[in-house]
Amino acid sequence: MHTNKSLGGIAFTAANYGFLLLVSVACLLPLVHVFAVSLSSSTAASAGLVGIWPVEATLASYDYILHKPEFLRAFGVSLERAALGFALNMTLTVLCAYPLSKQTKDFRLRTAYAWYFVATILFSGGLIPWFLTINATGLVDTVWGLVVPGAVPVFNVILMLNFFRGLPGEIEESAFMDGAGYFTVLWRIVVPLSMPVIATVALFTLVGHWNAWFDGLILMNFPEKYPLSTYLQLMVINSNPLALSGLSLSELSEISQRTTRAAQIFVGALPILLVYPFLQRFFVKGIVLGSVKA
Repeated sequence: MHTNKSLGGIAFTAANYGFLLLVSVACLLPLVHVFAVSLSSSTAASAGLVGIWPVEATLASYDYILHKPEFLRAFGVSLERAALGFALNMTLTVLCAYPLSKQTKDFRLRTAYAWYFVATILFSGGLIPWFLTINATGLVDTVWGLVVPGAVPVFNVILMLNFFRGLPGEIEESAFMDGAGYFTVLWRIVVPLSMPVIATVALFTLVGHWNAWFDGLILMNFPEKYPLSTYLQLMVINSNPLALSGLSLSELSEISQRTTRAAQIFVGALPILLVYPFLQRFFVKGIVLGSVKA
C-alpha cells in the first residue's frame, strides 16, 4: 500500500539515512586506510602520502607476512581457539538457556539458577584468583586455558533464553503429545526456530574469541603460543626496528614496519569480515513469524 509522506517525514528519513551513512563511513575509513597502507610502498607510507588509496601499490608486505613463521603460528592458534571456543560456548549457551526459559512450574530451581548466573556478572573474584584457579587446574600454556574459563557467557545465555521465551508454547506441547522428549524438542524444534538469536550469539562468540588478547598475554608463557590478537598487540606497541634487518635494500624500499603491521592487522581482521555477511542475514529474518496460526 502506497502512503504519501509529509515534508517533515521525508526530511526525517533523509536525515536518518544521512546520519547512518556518516557513521558507516567513519567505521570503514580506518580499515580502508590500513588496507591502503599495507598495499603501499615503504617510501609512500613513511612519508604519510597514503590516504584511502594505495600509493606505489605492491604486495610485498603480504608476501613477507605470509612467509613469517611467528605470524602464521599465531594465526593458527587463533583459528584453533575460535573453533574450540565456538563449539563449547554455543553448546553450553543453548543447554543453559533452554531450561532457564521455562516457567517455575516446569523447572522449580529455575529462579535459583538464574540468580546464580546473574551474580557472576555483578561480582568477580579478581584477576589474581582467576589466574590462580586456571594455573591450579593445569590450563596455563594450553589452548584450553583460553577457552574453558569463559565457556558459559552469561550475557549470551540471557539473550538466548529471552528469545526462547518468545517462541509459541503450542509447538512444544504438540511435540510432547507426539512423544518427543526435551532434548528432541530442543535440537529439532527450538534450535531451528531460533536461528536469528543463534546467529547473533555465534557472531558475538567468534568476534570475542578472535579479538581477545589479554588472556593470551597472561596465560601464555611462550610467544609461540600467543593467539593472533596478543601477537598483534605486542607487535604494534613494541615495534622492533631490527625485525626487517635481514632484508635487502630493494626489499626495504617496498616494505617497512608500518606496511607490514598494516598488512598483519588487515589479515587478522579478514576472517571476521568474511564470516559476518553470512550471519548478518539472520539478524533481519523472522523465522518464527507465521509458525503458529490462530
